[in-house]
Formats: sequence, structure tokens, C-alpha cells
Amino acid sequence: VKVAGLTLKKVPECNVSWSNENIKLFKSSDISIAVAIDGGLITPIVRNVENKGIHKISSEIKELVDKAKNGTLVPNEYNGGTFSISNLGMYGVKNFTAIINPPQSAILAIGSGQKMPTVKNDKIVISNVMNVTLSCDHRAIDGAVGAKFLQVFKKIIENPMLMSL
Repeated sequence: VKVAGLTLKKVPECNVSWSNENIKLFKSSDISIAVAIDGGLITPIVRNVENKGIHKISSEIKELVDKAKNGTLVPNEYNGGTFSISNLGMYGVKNFTAIINPPQSAILAIGSGQKMPTVKNDKIVISNVMNVTLSCDHRAIDGAVGAKFLQVFKKIIENPMLMSL
């Protein structure tokens, strides 16, 4: 979630929503988190992610998930996000395509980490590899812009020290 917020700050063209009249660009990253509940799915929001530390984001997510599962979320906790994340990796799903949460224009699907052989410095090593898939509404986010988002996301997630810069 933190990496997505930082990526949206670097690629603000992905922090948008589409309407028939125009494309709305958001200044803050208000990230909706897909939470499975009885009878469906709800997407509580962690607001201003780019300005929060990992521990704060983690505690807010835990609180929002608990409220979602207990049915105690209030509308301002699930209305108005600017970007969504769906994580099926915790269920062992390697990769999937998530469906965009309108009026948002993008959702990031997070798959599980898998130990895989990779090449580093001309040597084969075991690395944790995670698949992510970005679904974009092409009326608002061009494919090349979506690719730029994924490129920046990958750079930050593979270099966690970049989160502190």
C-alpha cells in the first residue's frame, strides 16, 4: 500500500477517475483495499497514504478490515478512494486480474510471493518473486502510463530504501 502511494505520487496520471465530462486528477493517494466479507466485497480506504509510515498504514488497514468484517464501517471509510488494491496472494494465488472499482480508473492485483531461481551477477540465486497486474480504464489511463506505473512500482518494491527518500 505504501509503495502504491509513493508510485502514485511519481506517476500522478494513474491517480485519476473518469467521468463523461472529464478526467479528475487527485492530489492525495486514497487507496481502497479490497476486503472479502459475507455476501461480497467492500473497499475501505486508507487516506493520504503517501504521507504515512508503514506502521501507521498497517494499523489503519487492520482497523478497517476488522470494521469491514464486523459490519461497522461508516460511509466515509469506504467512499471516495482514488486507487484500489486487491491482494489474493495471501490465499496462495500467484496472479489474477482484478476488476476496476468505478469511478476509479485503476486497480492493482497482488499475487503471492514465490521462491524462484533468478540470475544476479551471472549467478543463479533463489529470489522471492511476486506477480502484480494493473487493470486500467483506458479512457483515463493510457497503457504506456500504466506500464510506467508498474515500472516505478517495481523499482520501489525491489529497493525498499527508496520508501524513505
